Amino acid sequence: MTTMRFDLEEIAFHSPTIRLAGLRPLVNGELIAAGDPAVSATEEGARLAWELNGPATGAGFVLELKACELPGGGEGLEIGCHLTGIQTGTVIDSFGLRIEAIDNVRAYLRSGYFSWDGSFYVEPQQLGVAGADPKLATGYALSQLLPESGEGSVVIGFLRHDRFQHRFRFEPQGASLAVAIETLWDRIPHDGPLQSEPLVIFAHAGAEEALRVWARLVAAASPHPPRVSEKRITGWCSWYNLYAAITEENILEHLEAARGARDGGLRLRVFQIDDGFTPEMGDWLDVKPQFPRGMKALLADIEAAGFVPGLWIAPFLVGNRSRLFREHPDWVVRDRDGGGPLAYMTFYGEFRWHKRSEEYYVLDVTHPEAEAYIRDVFRTWRHDWGCRYFKTDFMNAGSDYGPDRAVWREAGLTRIEVWMRMARLIREEIGDALWLGCGSPLFVPVGLVDAVRIGRDIGVKWAGADRSAQSLLRDQTTRNFANGILWQSDPDCVLLRDRFHHLTEAQVESLALFAGLAGGVLMTSDHLGEISPNRRPLLALLLGDGVAGNCDFPFLGDASASEAGAADPLILQQVGQNSGAARGSMVVNAFNTADHAIDRRIPWARLGLSPPSSIRDWRGEPLEIEPTGLRLQLGPHESACLILENGSFSGVEKAPA
Repeated sequence: MTTMRFDLEEIAFHSPTIRLAGLRPLVNGELIAAGDPAVSATEEGARLAWELNGPATGAGFVLELKACELPGGGEGLEIGCHLTGIQTGTVIDSFGLRIEAIDNVRAYLRSGYFSWDGSFYVEPQQLGVAGADPKLATGYALSQLLPESGEGSVVIGFLRHDRFQHRFRFEPQGASLAVAIETLWDRIPHDGPLQSEPLVIFAHAGAEEALRVWARLVAAASPHPPRVSEKRITGWCSWYNLYAAITEENILEHLEAARGARDGGLRLRVFQIDDGFTPEMGDWLDVKPQFPRGMKALLADIEAAGFVPGLWIAPFLVGNRSRLFREHPDWVVRDRDGGGPLAYMTFYGEFRWHKRSEEYYVLDVTHPEAEAYIRDVFRTWRHDWGCRYFKTDFMNAGSDYGPDRAVWREAGLTRIEVWMRMARLIREEIGDALWLGCGSPLFVPVGLVDAVRIGRDIGVKWAGADRSAQSLLRDQTTRNFANGILWQSDPDCVLLRDRFHHLTEAQVESLALFAGLAGGVLMTSDHLGEISPNRRPLLALLLGDGVAGNCDFPFLGDASASEAGAADPLILQQVGQNSGAARGSMVVNAFNTADHAIDRRIPWARLGLSPPSSIRDWRGEPLEIEPTGLRLQLGPHESACLILENGSFSGVEKAPA
């Protein structure tokens, strides 16, 4: 573990490789300090105090720094930030800290806020390119800095996420990088000091393990202990095969196939019916005529077949053609500009999301009657219908809008406090049922959800801007660190069927291995009675013994994935086998994401391994061992999933690049 220190004379943070200097206070996005801070040493660390001018004349901005112990050893610095002397009634949208000069940075982690808002490494020079995606410059919750020269990384991140949204805004600053780190106060009333959540900064010798250290700090700070189970969430979901064209008849057909697959040895737990059984979003207690017995009887059939019955819901969404909106138009969030319903999504053309609504509004959970209604929905689904697995979708609809855009029935709440009102009532009503948050803020629901989707919907093609494999490759590598610490990560369903997609055999196998070896949620939508004999063993391998696990991406940060793709097309995963017949072995999955073949030899020390006693592929075929390293000859989009037998992998230090 490396050390992060603060220099009182320079007013700068120092890691062994990266320096962060030029600290300035921000209020409502503006630099309003009258001069340099008064700096003093304290019993716990240091205190920096600025006098403010402009709209906050007479107020003060204080940073308090103290050492904090890191999980696994070492120390970081915890930073407290607060405003003092702000007059009651002064509108505060945000406040925080700007760091003017961050030196020796090769790339920073742009951490997206919710499931579909990608996380990837950005090189500072990308920010100044004309036409660059503006979201490259803005991240949330945390960031990681990778040095231009030297090893390791620096992590900066907030410890709690259940009250405020936290934003990181990067910009080039000459040869350096600048960042504004802000708490979105969202204009909530104040009478006295305004206090941010604790911010931690630390240096670490690694990249992925550094992010895991931050995740463990978040887990320890959470008001709700993380819901991390030893059992992996596995099963079947209707969406990526049947989509909205579901009926009681075809659901029962797939249920019978899933039962046969489970009885044949596949460890499947959940059978989940996705969108398509309700007529409109918002009318969650109404069921389409394609389900003549209703959902209670169908979920009972699923339970009787030995599965955990699951349903899909988008609790924040209300369609403009729904009965709910027609009868209760005051139950939705209003748009501050114009006063009408705030439209989260619009479909004015041919595509209507398989329903009649042209606009989708946001349920105002701060309205007492709307809250009572959505409580009743979850209570009914859980205790009357018998649902024990809940997939909640489009959850970002409740956290996307601040007071500049949204008018809630109850004023004086941050966007996250509103979101948490929904999240807490869901958990209260569903009890110990399993809960997957999709389209969800990533770190807000720690301790409430069991799993979180970590990327976009999986598609049926390799490349493209929407619903392709590319976002999965990017987001799973950069969000893998939280799996098994904060929640189970959900990479979305694996696709194994032989038809009705645009993927090659190599692409199907590679994507399934990549998602399945992560050790989190593993679902499929394919007809389990129609999976070909050559792909069924692959699904069995990935499901394993049903125990949740994790994998390492040992090259994370070395060749960073960016918005444009991967600089190095080779992605490596390592999974230690700690149970079952494979105890003591190591799985190494090498995935060539390029459109061309590659031929590599990776030294064993680079993988943190010694030469194994044997190597076989996942089908059991023995392979030749090369004493100097792992030889990889892979065609375009091809993977090599290798099982290395040794028994002495632990404790071997990975050599530097």
